[in-house]
Amino acid sequence: MEDIGGGAAASAPASVAPDPDGLDGVRMTWNSWPRSKVEASKCVIPVAASISPIRSYPDLVVLPYSPLRCKPPCAAVLNPFCRVDFPSKIWICPFCFSRNHFPQHYSAISETNVPGELYPQCSTVEYGPAPFVSGGDQSSAPPPPPPIFLFILDTCIIEEELGFVKSAMRRAIGLLPENALVGLITYGTQVHLHELGFSDLSKLYVFRGTKEITKEQILDQLGLSVAGRAGAPGFPKGGMPQANGLNPSASVNRFLLPASDCEYTLNALLDELPSDKWPVEVGNRPRRCTGVALSVAAGLLGACLPGTGARIIALVGGPCTEGPGMIVSKDLSEPVRSHKDLDKDAAPHYHKAVKFYDSLAKQLVNQGHVLDLFASALDQVGVAEMKVAVERTGGLVVLAESFGHPVFKDSFKRTFESGEQSLGLSFNGTLEINCSKDIKLQGIIGPCTSLEKKGALSSDAVIGQGNTTAWKICGLDRSTCLTVFFDISPSERSNQSGIPNPQLYIQFLTNYQNPEGQMRLRVTTITRKWVEGSANTAELVDGFDQETAAVVLARFISLKMEMEEEFDAIRWLDRSLIRLCSRFGDYRKDDPASFSINPNFSIFPQFIFNLRRSQFVQVFNNSPDETAYFRILLNRESITNSVVMIQPSLISYSFNAPPSPALLDVASIAADRILLLDAYFSVVIFHGTTIAQWRNMGYQNQPEHQAFAQLLQAPHDDAQMIIRDRFPVPRLVVCDQHGSQARFLLAKLNPSATYNSAHELAPGSDVIFTDDVSFQVFCEHLQKLAVQS
Repeated sequence: MEDIGGGAAASAPASVAPDPDGLDGVRMTWNSWPRSKVEASKCVIPVAASISPIRSYPDLVVLPYSPLRCKPPCAAVLNPFCRVDFPSKIWICPFCFSRNHFPQHYSAISETNVPGELYPQCSTVEYGPAPFVSGGDQSSAPPPPPPIFLFILDTCIIEEELGFVKSAMRRAIGLLPENALVGLITYGTQVHLHELGFSDLSKLYVFRGTKEITKEQILDQLGLSVAGRAGAPGFPKGGMPQANGLNPSASVNRFLLPASDCEYTLNALLDELPSDKWPVEVGNRPRRCTGVALSVAAGLLGACLPGTGARIIALVGGPCTEGPGMIVSKDLSEPVRSHKDLDKDAAPHYHKAVKFYDSLAKQLVNQGHVLDLFASALDQVGVAEMKVAVERTGGLVVLAESFGHPVFKDSFKRTFESGEQSLGLSFNGTLEINCSKDIKLQGIIGPCTSLEKKGALSSDAVIGQGNTTAWKICGLDRSTCLTVFFDISPSERSNQSGIPNPQLYIQFLTNYQNPEGQMRLRVTTITRKWVEGSANTAELVDGFDQETAAVVLARFISLKMEMEEEFDAIRWLDRSLIRLCSRFGDYRKDDPASFSINPNFSIFPQFIFNLRRSQFVQVFNNSPDETAYFRILLNRESITNSVVMIQPSLISYSFNAPPSPALLDVASIAADRILLLDAYFSVVIFHGTTIAQWRNMGYQNQPEHQAFAQLLQAPHDDAQMIIRDRFPVPRLVVCDQHGSQARFLLAKLNPSATYNSAHELAPGSDVIFTDDVSFQVFCEHLQKLAVQS
């Protein structure tokens, strides 16, 4: 079955590949769509699109005026696919076919004088605020509201770890924009909210960590209660939020100050900040009230101007052991929950904690605020329970072993950097989707929340965040990616209307506040082709995107594994792959040797083989926190990055050839080679035995062995390029063949040579101790089952 592949894929390093997402940042599982529900179900792979709503384009057109919309209920925005009647000044919407008159200020348009949004290459444009008119009254335009960063710091950690956190915090505060508002909450057994506006004396508010407190109680205790705030808060000239009806000294300004005003106070506070002094009894865990700390933060931000871009940045160093959100008791004899406990429903605190974070997520989404989680601990801290609040608000998540580890330090620094390294953190996003009739929206998997805006376009079958045509994305950045699932449901009317339109159209409207604080609307309009009848299989095959299909399936089964008890992911994947090969393969019935498949499908079995063995499906080796972390990133990263998570790339370095992609197979290991594995969450540099011996003897330091020194250095340079462009920063593992850390590479390789076949090996190569089937055996079984009559 040569067409399906005889070994795992050789993939080029991500850093040199051209951007496959094209101009619009939209990739689809099928680029030609089946016309009916029945045909769509025969395609096996769901009809879905992956979209990066605000990724950066080198030549994005920004139009300094408001968009022109079709008449309600359609409200689609004017785009290059509209038919325009220039003499009559009318445009016809491709979604609902309504005829719309151009307004007066478009009166000069003609075939030679076209506005930007009608240029054929402008299928993605951005509408920004109109520039100020020179000489006009510019003082009336309010300055954009400053972003707010509220840091929450866990102090139930050892002095050394606290030292690492403090230095990371100092660096972050130095990188923040000067007008950004900053607040600080520290917590251990109790929660301390620091009043930064009172620099002569350190003043703080203390909250008990044992019981749940409502937003109203928090505001009452801080003197920010709703009773005094009849209207919405306004912004005075300085751009500082201030609660109406309260004197400024009693307002939220005491806790949130511009970075330039409170940098000195904050640094002084950090210098004096001790570890939590509450005594910990023998055989107990520290008393840590993470849930109450997050409630206080959300309550405080609830007193700010609605729609202010705000982030809660939680630095957590261990599990919550009391109050809401508790994941384990104080008694060390009770272990932190494992996957087995969750499967057997033997995790006593899990459901209660998830319910608490679910209500916190609703509050934050309501306020338009983001929860970012930086968890650094050897044990679990509760990422699995907090996942709902991080994902629904579009927050960032980083999981590391220590606050001193480069994974935490470098990722934390990247969060606040500006310039080319900046993540492009944006706020208050909403996404609306318009489609041609015959298409309905099932829902979205990714960092967003359904706005429950049900309409004619929302499907009854729901996947992820559904029952809506609009979603809230409180926090988004250049790499944020969402997966939209579509339902094909042709109506009777469209079947009777004579000649059906051969094209379908989809429009994505993303409203968001950019890092500079301006509100922007990005409009992406795409078109694809309908395929009539089941005879035209070739058109479907030509439009199949196997990378997107693999990632969409990975996201879909990750969701099913969380939502459905007893869901057998491996069996589901195998059956889907067999059905797909049966439908699109070329073969004689019951003759496996005759099987071949179009190149558009040839790498897909390999992706599924690696997905079955990946951390998304095989959870027994990971903690619930790690699994939640992997899935949050799988759901929010681009297709290119997600493919690397499923099927890592491998590059080989040797004396007799330039660096080249290698098969993801144990046969790629050789004594005189160095291998560089990019598995997304980790980057591994693996030295063969001979290379390791020469290095240990110091040959690279001798002038006559310059070539060896260069060979040793090359994978390190390439690894740094991968690490520099990625968030969160991956873990770098440098290891030798037969060393203890070689497992980081071996776990990802196709076991074509196992302990059973060790006698056939070439000298210097390696075996994998496993009973897993190899890719070759997997393909033989697949062929046999796909051709069965």
